[in-house]
Amino acid sequence: QVQLVESGGGLVQPGGSLRLSCAASGRFFSSYAMAWYRQAPGKQRELVATITSGGSTSYTDSVKGRFTISRDNAKNTVYLQMNSLKPEDTAVYYCNAEDTVIKYDYWGQGTQVTVSS
Repeated sequence: QVQLVESGGGLVQPGGSLRLSCAASGRFFSSYAMAWYRQAPGKQRELVATITSGGSTSYTDSVKGRFTISRDNAKNTVYLQMNSLKPEDTAVYYCNAEDTVIKYDYWGQGTQVTVSS
């Protein structure tokens, strides 16, 4: 019912920047809480950043001051601006949408981010 498509991943050097995008389908995008997760090989999926329908944001401690989540409701798109990237940021990044009415999470296919010199 809701489809999410991530883009913008790639290979960057430590200290570099990358902007991820998540394009969403559905007429109720503006009411959904959105989030970015990441999963590194051999590790559990980790919540990176969230943004509510009202625009409130939160971040995991390891990315505070470096990453910024934002949304453009007119474009049904969520972004993750990633600055000062570190090798430990290497992971597959997933977009998540929460339908707060039916209590259901939708997931994108993921986009690979690799930080290496």
